[in-house]
Amino acid sequence: MPRPQKILAITGGVGGAKLALGLSKILNSEQLMFAVNVGDDFTHLGLHISPDIDSLTYALAQENNQELGWGRAGETWQFINTLGSLGGEDWFRLGDKDMALHTRRSQLLGQGTSLTDATAEITRRMGIEHTVAPVSDDPIRTVVQSDLGELAFQHYFVRERCAPAVSGFRLDGMQDARLNPAITGWLAECDGIIICPSNPFVSVAPVIEVPGFLEAAEHIPTIAVSPIVAGTAIKGPAAKMMQELSIPATAVAVAEHYQHHYPGLLDGFVIDETDSERLDAITMPAVATQSVMKSLDDRIALAERCLAFFDELPA
Repeated sequence: MPRPQKILAITGGVGGAKLALGLSKILNSEQLMFAVNVGDDFTHLGLHISPDIDSLTYALAQENNQELGWGRAGETWQFINTLGSLGGEDWFRLGDKDMALHTRRSQLLGQGTSLTDATAEITRRMGIEHTVAPVSDDPIRTVVQSDLGELAFQHYFVRERCAPAVSGFRLDGMQDARLNPAITGWLAECDGIIICPSNPFVSVAPVIEVPGFLEAAEHIPTIAVSPIVAGTAIKGPAAKMMQELSIPATAVAVAEHYQHHYPGLLDGFVIDETDSERLDAITMPAVATQSVMKSLDDRIALAERCLAFFDELPA
């Protein structure tokens, strides 16, 4: 199968954004678009927060905070620290630079601008040429079903620090959500999809389950990169979630999850070289390579390997 000339990359979270940056260094804006999870979005302190869009935006602008692993580089915390001292909610750590982005987004949305157009305005001003497309302009909200009851995703992820045991997920608004027309148009001409190493339950599902997506992607070669390496998630709660859902926390189990829940979606699967002995257990074309991305070179190398993998898939 020839290497695709036009790619849609599906991403959510910090791990996905790392590979996204690598892809952006190889493919130009006419060859690559990003479809981003909005299930993590929420309104906080009166502002519309889009954590996965922001993680990708900061990564592509190479302004992500390397020390914290999230947020923006060179951040200061005067606002949130002062808010906390006044008795305000400070569990969601909004930096001062970050606050400016959320404020600008909220202003644009308040003026009737779509999330897609607001994102385009912000990314353009941050020097990003590629299209960062929210999977939908309609609200989709991930609800985590846990031993503390149902929790909005950020309450589970940040406020409760992923401590509650997970029993399932619900995607509120999914049934009525419309696929972003920009993504629909791109898929009509797209010849390859890469699912970046993102949590399959709360980062990828809210993208590919939007009505119309799977149908539009049906005949497009698609590969996914495992977010699980040697039984752990490099970033985020994916491994913990899998264990609590009685799913083995392995790359093989991630591949099986996609095959069971989205039959026919994946044509290939990428795992880390430390899991190479598990290749034979994956019942689709699979390759093992270094997928832990510590440097920009690592991000580019994994992106190159993913693109080359399309050449190795059966026609």
